[in-house]
Amino acid sequence: MSRSPSFSVKPEPNLKLDPEALQQWVVAFCIIRFDLEQGQLIEECYPPGLLTNEEELDVAFSSFPDSISQNQNRSSIHDCIFFFRIRRRKASEQSNVSNSEIIEIEDKEASLKSTEEKLTQRTKIRKNDERLNYLYGYVFNRQRHDERLKRGGEQKSVVILSHNPFSGVFRPLLQIMGPLYFDIGKKALDHIAAYVSTWPAPVPGKLMELPIGNAMLKVNLPPAHSLPLENGTIEESASSIAPFPPTNQSVPQGLFHDSDIFGTFRGILMQLWVLWELLLIGEPILIIGPTPPQCSEAVASLVSLVAPLLFSVDFRPYFTIHDPEFAYLNSLQEGDTFPPIVLGVTNLFFLKSLRNIPHIVSVGSPAPNSNRLPTKRFSSGRIPGRPEGLGLQQLSLKKFSPSGLLNAVKLKRDGPLCLMTEHKEAIWSTYAATTKPDTSILNRLIDAGMSPRVEESMSVVNNEILRRHFLELTTNFLAPFGPYFRATTPSEGSSPFADPPPLPSFSTDEFLASLSARGVGKFLSKRMRSNWLDLYRRFLKGPNFMPWFQRKRAVAEQQQHRLWRQARMKTNIQLFLSNMSELEVVDSFNAIERHLNGEIELQQSGRASADSASNCQKLKKDLQAIFNVLPKDMQQLLLMNPERAALLQGIPEPTKLPGYPSLEVGVAPSTSPT
Repeated sequence: MSRSPSFSVKPEPNLKLDPEALQQWVVAFCIIRFDLEQGQLIEECYPPGLLTNEEELDVAFSSFPDSISQNQNRSSIHDCIFFFRIRRRKASEQSNVSNSEIIEIEDKEASLKSTEEKLTQRTKIRKNDERLNYLYGYVFNRQRHDERLKRGGEQKSVVILSHNPFSGVFRPLLQIMGPLYFDIGKKALDHIAAYVSTWPAPVPGKLMELPIGNAMLKVNLPPAHSLPLENGTIEESASSIAPFPPTNQSVPQGLFHDSDIFGTFRGILMQLWVLWELLLIGEPILIIGPTPPQCSEAVASLVSLVAPLLFSVDFRPYFTIHDPEFAYLNSLQEGDTFPPIVLGVTNLFFLKSLRNIPHIVSVGSPAPNSNRLPTKRFSSGRIPGRPEGLGLQQLSLKKFSPSGLLNAVKLKRDGPLCLMTEHKEAIWSTYAATTKPDTSILNRLIDAGMSPRVEESMSVVNNEILRRHFLELTTNFLAPFGPYFRATTPSEGSSPFADPPPLPSFSTDEFLASLSARGVGKFLSKRMRSNWLDLYRRFLKGPNFMPWFQRKRAVAEQQQHRLWRQARMKTNIQLFLSNMSELEVVDSFNAIERHLNGEIELQQSGRASADSASNCQKLKKDLQAIFNVLPKDMQQLLLMNPERAALLQGIPEPTKLPGYPSLEVGVAPSTSPT
């Protein structure tokens, strides 16, 4: 574990807890103790009363490793940091979760609908169900070994609960808060909570400077387009689809940008492309690691592989048999469809209870004194500590080895149950990947040897190489959908007061036919097999496509609305009037009136932009200009509507709009020449 930032507890008279500001980052801080007779007990939950009894139990059971560390020292302390994700529950919920709560519901008539309609229906169900909100728990667990105590030790966890998947914030915060709590007790919660409540509101995609004592956390938050839908609607200003990945690698393009892909999957790097496809199409995956930090890091690393795609599959970095959804998963029989989910576990019991899950991945290395046999690593016979590329021979790509072939056959024959006796880094799946492993990327990776300091610095380099490659791979895979998100601007000479044209409609069959005709592009064609169109078919049917597509469409529509609004503000209405027919003049009048009423409604609801007042003035002048060129009988007809007459003739008393200075909603009509 990296060195913790320093923190000094000094009295600051002006530092007071702001509960509302705290909730922007943290739901609660919990202290949980494992009691020999009563099990997991929550000693503190600060601020109190924010969790239901069921949620407190879920948090408590998820905050401890399945087994205590097997370190045999007479007196020692073992710390670890990991995180979990649980579903929020209402007080009235029962402990068991039904089928309808973990998988999307399909109507009986859904089979008659198109793929697009079915996916839209699923998305609406997920979005409207309040139970589909999640809590992220970031855990600092301390195990203290002492032969004088019962069972030879005790353990306690410090937990930060949040609605936000901001691992880059809460991991370093735990490195401060965890040791501080074990030094000074509950006062640590008060101090940390007070500091966090002084932080500005989180801004997705921005570099945040967050003071904590005498330390400063500088963290890039994940972008809005990567945040799960249950976090609510977040304004996005730019498209996440681009021809090329960004050059600045420190700026996250998805969740868990700081996860250790290389260190976690070092033993099975060749399988990353298979896993990338499984994540893309939303297949269920079981990740088995020896410890909670290893399995939670593996799940986070996998989620980060598909950036900038919005990952809509349920994922659980650390899942235990006490989770209320385990009962349903355990009840699935052979032939039943497993819901799309990524589970990180350490308990080998899951190999038997979830034996029908189609894809199982084993990662990590057991602790030296654990009950599991350690992973056997291939030795290349080179000088330790000397940086060197992970060559093709080391990755077993070129050099044929009869023993290696026999081991692979034995591994497949024995299946994942072989992990019960010996830990292996491996993947068990019958899925045939379309994407070929990129050996040029693997050859660029650096093997740092045995030095921990060199290992850490080289992992940073390797992670950047891998993350950039998969970012480029995902970006190119999503690029064919780009035309469906392309915002338009008014063409030269056309009126910006008309409604903008709708974005191109999407049809699965038409998209696949068009893509098949023009090809997938040079980047992917070199890296994918000839059946690449099947991967797009699977993606379109999977759980990730429709939420991502709808989010992107909404962003494109917002962008198009802004572009046309800006064009209206810059347009001189007089230049259009001379070339308009009477029918076009009337249509323009109705359009401007509609835009003006829209601006006024936004002002009255407090959701208007900073330039809304000036936009209103511009639209009212344009409305008056068009009104003046209409025939007298048409003017009289329009003035019969009281609201319209108020806009055109002015209101006796200025209307005070919330948050804005007094202004008249309307423009006084110009006097006709005598």
